[in-house]
Amino acid sequence: MIRDPELLNQLVDTISRFVRERLIPNEVRLAEEDAVPPELLQEMKEMGLFGLSIPEEYGGLGLTMEEEALVAIEIGKTSPAFRSVFGTNNGIGAQGILIDGTPEQKAQYVPRLATGELLSSFCLTEPDSGSDAASLRTTAVRDGDHYVLNGTKRYITNGPEADLFTVMARTDPSNKGAGGISAFIVEGDTPGLKRGPSDDKMGQKGAHTCDIIFEDCRVPAENIIGGKEGQGFKTAMKVLDRGRLHISAVCVGVAERLVEESLNYAIDRKQFGVRLADHQLIQAMLADSKTEAYAGRTMVLDAAQRKDAGEKVSTLASCCKLFCAEMVGRVADRAVQVHGGAGYMAEYAVERFYRDVRLFRIYEGTTQIQQLVIARDMVREVS
Repeated sequence: MIRDPELLNQLVDTISRFVRERLIPNEVRLAEEDAVPPELLQEMKEMGLFGLSIPEEYGGLGLTMEEEALVAIEIGKTSPAFRSVFGTNNGIGAQGILIDGTPEQKAQYVPRLATGELLSSFCLTEPDSGSDAASLRTTAVRDGDHYVLNGTKRYITNGPEADLFTVMARTDPSNKGAGGISAFIVEGDTPGLKRGPSDDKMGQKGAHTCDIIFEDCRVPAENIIGGKEGQGFKTAMKVLDRGRLHISAVCVGVAERLVEESLNYAIDRKQFGVRLADHQLIQAMLADSKTEAYAGRTMVLDAAQRKDAGEKVSTLASCCKLFCAEMVGRVADRAVQVHGGAGYMAEYAVERFYRDVRLFRIYEGTTQIQQLVIARDMVREVS
C-alpha cells in the first residue's frame, strides 16, 4: 500500500545510491575491521535508516510494509552487516514496545530508537532454548517495585554495543509454557547486566553478537512491556510477521546482487575462446538464479501488500522466509560456481556473500520452524 509513489521512488533511489556509492565500496573494510565505519553509521542515522518502520509521530519514516520491503531489497544489495546495525531498531528492538508498550514506554524510548541515539537488541534465545523459545529459563522475580533478572541469553545481535534490550524472562515459574513469560525493557548500563566476548562467526563480519548475562539484575517494574505479566511471548510473536518479511526482502536484495556479480563475471571472462556467458551450462545457472530471485521478490511484495491491507499474513510471512532464505543460499552457491576458482577467493564478493547468507536460514526462525508453522497453519485452517 504505497501512499506516495513519487516520494517512495525518491527514497528508494537515495538509498540505492547510498548502497552503490558508500556501502559497497566499504564492504572489504567492513569485513577486515569487523565494524561498521563510524562515518557510515552517522550517515545511516542522518538518512533515517534507524526509523524506517517507526511511525512519524515518534520521529521515524513510518513506512508501510510494502515500502519497507522495497527499501530492504535495496539495502540487501550490500553486506548484510550494514543492515544488521539498524535492523533491530526497526524490527524486534522497537516493534514490541510500539505494539504492546505503555504510552510512557513509547514516549521514553521509541523517539531515541528512531534517530539511532539508542541502539537496541532483543534477548530471547538461550543456551538451551533456541527454536523452543517457550522453554526459556531466564527468570524475573518481583521484589517490591523491581524485578530481579537472572539467566543467560545467547547469540544476541548488537549485544556488545546495544543501549537498550528487550528481554524475555519467566515471571511465573508454575507456568512452564509461553504464558509464564514476560517482556522487559532493560537499559544497557543496568547493574547486573554483563556482556560476554563477541562471537567469532562464520560470516557477517561487522554484525556483532555475544552472550548477555543477567546476575541479580534489578529492573524497574514499570519497565515490563505493557505493564502486566504473561504477555511477553505473545509480544514476541506479534513482531515476527514484519521481521520475517523484512529478512525475506533482504534475501531478495542479496540474490539480485549475486545475479549481477555472476552475470558481469560471465560476460567478462572467457573460456575456450568464448565468453562464459555464451556457454549453455553457465546460462542455465544464471537463468535459474534470475528466476528464483524474481520469484522471491514477487512473493515478498505480495505478502507485504496483503499485510498493509489488514490481512493476517503469518503463514505467508513464513512462506516468504522459508523460500527466500533457501533461495539466496542456492543463488550464492551458483555464483561461486559461475566464478569457478575465483569464487573461492576472498578478493571476490561472492566468496564473502556465500558465507554471509548461510545465517538467513537460521535466524528469525529456522527453515525447519517455518515448515512447521506453515504446515500447522494449513491443518488448523482446514480443521
